[in-house]
Amino acid sequence: MSGAVHETVSGGSAKTARLVIYGLLLLLAAIYLLPLYVMLTTSLKSLDEIRGGDMLSLPSSPSIAAWTKAWGEACIGVTCTGIKGYFWNSIKMVVPAVIISTLLGALNGYVLTKWRFPGHKIVFGMMLFACFIPFQTVLIPMARMLGMMGIANTTTGLVFVHVIYGLGFTTLFFRNYYEAFPDELIKAAMMDGAGFFRIFWRILLPTSGPIIVVTVIYQFTNIWNDFLFGVSFSSGGSSPMTVALNNLVASSTGVKEYNVDMAAAVFAALPTLFVYIVAGRYFVRGLMAGAVKG
Repeated sequence: MSGAVHETVSGGSAKTARLVIYGLLLLLAAIYLLPLYVMLTTSLKSLDEIRGGDMLSLPSSPSIAAWTKAWGEACIGVTCTGIKGYFWNSIKMVVPAVIISTLLGALNGYVLTKWRFPGHKIVFGMMLFACFIPFQTVLIPMARMLGMMGIANTTTGLVFVHVIYGLGFTTLFFRNYYEAFPDELIKAAMMDGAGFFRIFWRILLPTSGPIIVVTVIYQFTNIWNDFLFGVSFSSGGSSPMTVALNNLVASSTGVKEYNVDMAAAVFAALPTLFVYIVAGRYFVRGLMAGAVKG
């Protein structure tokens, strides 16, 4: 009898604990998602309704007019062609930068773990140190370098900047992941006549799915959301989305159209939201796999 009572009490305590945990999680999720909710609802309201002052209310007559204007008609500086051009600038910047930095990071991690050379620890230490250099420190040297290369104020220049700055992080990710990869497989492949690149393409890279997902999401988020490099190394029509969004919101001429600003901000957030929604679970798996291997 006492055992049954004890089990009932324990079951009730566990249920209460779960309810408390889920309640806290829901509360924190609601707080975290509140800015996104405000952005979406404001972008669907008219200016008169926004001036009513009820920021959390649902739009009485939802309209995508602000979205249409933000995309193709909003004035950014003296140009009133919306943010679409700057959006595609960011796409043209982030895709090659992510691919190149991920591939180079994988090659670096491969060399630093499976083809060690004298001083490889020093090289890795220097690349690791590069991860902690503040953005502001490299602005002037990078500007001089871009000018010497003739790619200043171009999307190509921004790709170069983000590849160089992100290389330390991508190398760190792949180096730690490959560190636990069995050396015997590499030696067996070498005995069978496989060379440097064949081993990389046929053996290591196909097993690197989890860490590739982690690296791609990390690099995509950082590069897409970057503002400092964008505003420092680009101007005019070559600017990325973040710079255009800042110029749109900071504009002091004409009527302040908060719905258009919010619609543009949602456009800026959509790619990273899409990446996390599609690959979020793989990101967690990659982190866990990297932690286990490390």
